[in-house]
Amino acid sequence: MRKFGVVLVEDEDLILEELTVTIPWQAIGLEVLGTAGNGIDGERMIRELDPDIVVTDIRLPGKTGLEMLEGSAVEHAVILSGYTDFSYMQKAIRLGVFDYLQKPVDSDELIATLEKLRDMIAEDEKSREGIIGSNDGIALPDKVHNHTIRMAIDFIGENYAESIGLQDIAAVTHVTENYISTLFREETGMNFLQYLSIVRINKALPMLRDTGMNISEIATATGFPTPGYFTKIFRRFLGKTPTEYRNSL
Repeated sequence: MRKFGVVLVEDEDLILEELTVTIPWQAIGLEVLGTAGNGIDGERMIRELDPDIVVTDIRLPGKTGLEMLEGSAVEHAVILSGYTDFSYMQKAIRLGVFDYLQKPVDSDELIATLEKLRDMIAEDEKSREGIIGSNDGIALPDKVHNHTIRMAIDFIGENYAESIGLQDIAAVTHVTENYISTLFREETGMNFLQYLSIVRINKALPMLRDTGMNISEIATATGFPTPGYFTKIFRRFLGKTPTEYRNSL
């Protein structure tokens, strides 16, 4: 398994030093690529280094942690915060933040969270190897016999433009998140987030081909939290940005 890159963003020097020194990064398959003490430097560093994971506080000088994540199209992040502001947590969920840990953070809790996120990213990369996209879209399983997964797929088809997560699928299908996650992969060959992203991309393609909507409008219409995140996921599956796709037609 490759080592996954991490950027740490924290304005309190002591906490930043503790994170750098006390977490056994190499031992858990991670590598700290860089650190920053404010949201502006953090955003610049994330854009330059393109880490797999960002660990950040929310309240930062210059830009908040959430503004930084939104501006740099981060896909996997862990929030560390001494505040329990519900609006912050709502936005963190919308941006796809993996976990929201309270300060002072217990090292074992953070390590366990990072290991789970590491495994999720590795699993995502492995399963994506067999997914092939073209200018016409990305193929999805056309025959799913399991009733629970058909319910999940129908829910995604009806709500892809909204901020939905595995917890919503679990609630609709009346099973646990762990169970629906395992079953979804067994029945479709991909995880829930991959399936949702592909549905959204497939919905975006005709908008790019046949409308005058700009990239930001299409991202919003198809449920991507930010234009940057839309571009990142689009390029991952189709090998080009939405603008490059549109220009190639």
